[in-house]
Amino acid sequence: MDTAPKTSPDTAIASLGQARIPTPLRHPRYVDDSRPLSLVMTSEELAELDNDSLLLEFEKAGPRERLYFDPPKTKCAIVTCGGLCPGINDVIRAIVMESHYHYGVRTVLGIRNGLRGFIPKYRYDLVELTPQSVSDIHQFGGTILGSSRGPQDPAEIVDALERLNISVLFVIGGDGTMRAAKAIMEEVEARRRKIAVIGIPKTIDNDINFITRTFGFDTAVEKATEAIQCAHVEATGMDMGVGLVKLMGREAGFIAAQATLAMQEVNFLLVPEQPFELDGENGLLMALERRLLARGHALVVCAEGAGRSLLEEEKGTDASGNAVLGDICGLIARRAREHFDSRGLEMNMKFIDPSYIIRSVPANANDRVYCGFLGQHAVHAAMAGKTGMVVTQIKTSMVHLPLDLVTSKKRFLNIDSDYWSSVMEATGQGAYFRKK
Repeated sequence: MDTAPKTSPDTAIASLGQARIPTPLRHPRYVDDSRPLSLVMTSEELAELDNDSLLLEFEKAGPRERLYFDPPKTKCAIVTCGGLCPGINDVIRAIVMESHYHYGVRTVLGIRNGLRGFIPKYRYDLVELTPQSVSDIHQFGGTILGSSRGPQDPAEIVDALERLNISVLFVIGGDGTMRAAKAIMEEVEARRRKIAVIGIPKTIDNDINFITRTFGFDTAVEKATEAIQCAHVEATGMDMGVGLVKLMGREAGFIAAQATLAMQEVNFLLVPEQPFELDGENGLLMALERRLLARGHALVVCAEGAGRSLLEEEKGTDASGNAVLGDICGLIARRAREHFDSRGLEMNMKFIDPSYIIRSVPANANDRVYCGFLGQHAVHAAMAGKTGMVVTQIKTSMVHLPLDLVTSKKRFLNIDSDYWSSVMEATGQGAYFRKK
């Protein structure tokens, strides 16, 4: 094992000051900050490692024996940003329940419609979050607070935090939202204010660096496998049938890869990390033809960001700064029809796009458990005066990570890994891409 890092990342967590207040919790296992947790990181967690390994120390998540904030005098706020994801309501509920019942925090405010909710010109009302108001929200998808995309002025956001006398801000969102949280924290520091900024990373694509599991991913894979199963039934229900399934994954194909492993019925998997061609003896169209002539049906799973080199140049960006993607599945469907027509062959394609269904459903049982942990540990960290950090799971441990690390770069599928080799074995697509 190579444990010689190129540059060892700084995993230290910032604090607002010395924690002196005894906790109201009666917990048998308090976390000792003087005893960090040592974990071996691989390329599955860190994009920059390639195939090396790295031993790092992390601050363990959990309750501290001493607090920085006095709970009855502490006011918290929660904001949810970016696209929807299964489990957002579960995290909100866990934060409110932990804050109220275990710490005795009397006020938790919900900021409506993402970071816009802080900006006066949008004129959004606040909502007070109580155990009664959040008691059953985990049964529903989406977010009760609403969401929005796009940056807002950190100075205006901190102005609002000061007006509201907020001590702790919980920010739930993806990599762009975590960059916004970092900017908010820097503005708070510049004003020398004592406001904790705690992130709970949310991205259905599971592509945040250092974070091997984001909440909602397990649910997304479960729902994706249902769509793949439906496409398989369609493909096998007719002669020369092709099922084409589009899954979420703008820049990383984790959902598509995991669902492919779960189903073991996919014949071709297309992800952003692995370029492919449509034409020629080693192109997708000839491979699809070989599969149909050999077996009479085929199942193709395509992440939305796959094959970008085959599309016309993307036009502009969305409110979050992401490139507006072209329609790769539309291109595949059109070119496949042309290819088989030109060769006098039958081909019957069914296209399924479950993207917005997947991200809008309630969390499954596994994700609900994980969301509960995230919400609880976010509150533990905030009350102890931690700031500029996110709560996440690495390996089997809940840890704190500085915002600097999770916003440094995205995580991608390593197509030279054992994991990817297993995915390719499951599809068997290499056999159909070979020349005859």
